[in-house]
Amino acid sequence: MTKIEWKKDFKPLYFPPAQPVMVTVPPLQYLMIDGHGDPNNNPVYQEAIEALFSLSYTLKFAIKKAEGVEYTVFPAEGLWWEENMAAFSQEHKERWDWTMMVAQPKVVTREWVEQARAEVARKKSNPALARVRLEVYDEGPCAQLMHTGPFSAEGPNIARLHAFIAAQGFERAGKHHEIYLSDMRRTAPEKLKTVIRQPMKKI
Repeated sequence: MTKIEWKKDFKPLYFPPAQPVMVTVPPLQYLMIDGHGDPNNNPVYQEAIEALFSLSYTLKFAIKKAEGVEYTVFPAEGLWWEENMAAFSQEHKERWDWTMMVAQPKVVTREWVEQARAEVARKKSNPALARVRLEVYDEGPCAQLMHTGPFSAEGPNIARLHAFIAAQGFERAGKHHEIYLSDMRRTAPEKLKTVIRQPMKKI
């Protein structure tokens, strides 16, 4: 039995300190699905999350049985942006575009994804299922930190991260990225752990 453990193998990417740090994110493959608008109380967003995890867990069990590879499902991640990133604000989530995603080990192929999609579709109807894709995302140089607390309190940490990027002689590039390490259904808001990541490039 081969074991893959993201908490160990990718620890620098998923467990940064509370202070901003620089990291280079290698190309990784993800199940991805796109959407638009405020994620709060949004059935389209909820369907997207359900589709991602239904596929991820179906893949996990099928691959363990067929290939003897055991791994833990990665956490949910989100890319958030709007057309004018200079105006990107938590106060106007209705303007946001988003891509929700879950990283997948290399053993997952498009053929495996299509088999899993068919199996999930047989069990439950979800209109988001057909929109999920497997894609490699190459993020490269980034700055990130660990935010502890509710999403509504992220503002000061986002500002700290942006100031850190500028102080290192870089500028922001790409989409605001968050990684959700806590189960939001079972974790008190003040204890939520969220990685806040921002791609950057040299000025």
